[in-house]
Amino acid sequence: MQLILKLMLGLATLYAVVALAAFLFQRRLTYFPDPERIAPASFNLPGVEERVIATPDGEQLVAWFAAAAPGRPTVLYFHGNAGNLGNRSERVRRFLARGWGVMFLSYRGYSGSTGRPSESANVADAKLAYEALRRSGVAPEDIIVYGESLGSGVAVQVAAEKEVGGIVLDAPYTSIVDVAAVSYPYLPVRPFIFDRYETMRFLPQVTAPLLVMHGEDDQVIPVEMGKAVYAAANAPKDIATFPHAGHSDHHLYGSYDELFRWVDALRARAPTRVPAQQQMRP
Repeated sequence: MQLILKLMLGLATLYAVVALAAFLFQRRLTYFPDPERIAPASFNLPGVEERVIATPDGEQLVAWFAAAAPGRPTVLYFHGNAGNLGNRSERVRRFLARGWGVMFLSYRGYSGSTGRPSESANVADAKLAYEALRRSGVAPEDIIVYGESLGSGVAVQVAAEKEVGGIVLDAPYTSIVDVAAVSYPYLPVRPFIFDRYETMRFLPQVTAPLLVMHGEDDQVIPVEMGKAVYAAANAPKDIATFPHAGHSDHHLYGSYDELFRWVDALRARAPTRVPAQQQMRP
């Protein structure tokens, strides 16, 4: 009997230690930054330049920027929880080939950006990137906000506040709390998570056209979450899921084609803008 009690006490102690460690180091379980700063020229991306955005609290954010061809949109891109901008260079290349402009922002701690990532910092910095695009002369209706995985929770919060032409959610979640509960079912995670990224809370405020893309064999963020996000979103909205695709490989199953078709259709439906100079003429 004493052996059983000791075993139970030992297991309880181990559980408490694991739970405490998960609480104390939760941001290390959420963010996996690669801090290496790599110039876009290293990936042979002509026309892409590095821009540095200063934050009000003294940090420096590294972003890759390229202007759009006339009449084409600009993608404001928020990446996932791992790697750096170099890992997304092929996406930059694909977008440039369409004549699209890009603004790929690296979160704090990633790709040479200073500081440490958190939800409040990432969302505030994302809004700074949006404003930087506006100061560059990009009209709101020409901005397509793109959120990849973790970045989908950032993108939703930007689109909930800012005027944009469209929003793409790539492997979105209902909240990081829900993802953590699926990943760590043995831990009481829900009350104790700092960075919650509550997509469903902000989604009703998003009125821009939406595209959800998700791999049906996603083992990180279940496709059911992507479908729930789609179901809760305002119209107009579209969803594309990819059988056999996992979390970050749906580009192998046709997601670029789906994205390009969606953006082309979106732009075709948009009303033609009259230049400001013409509007002012009597």
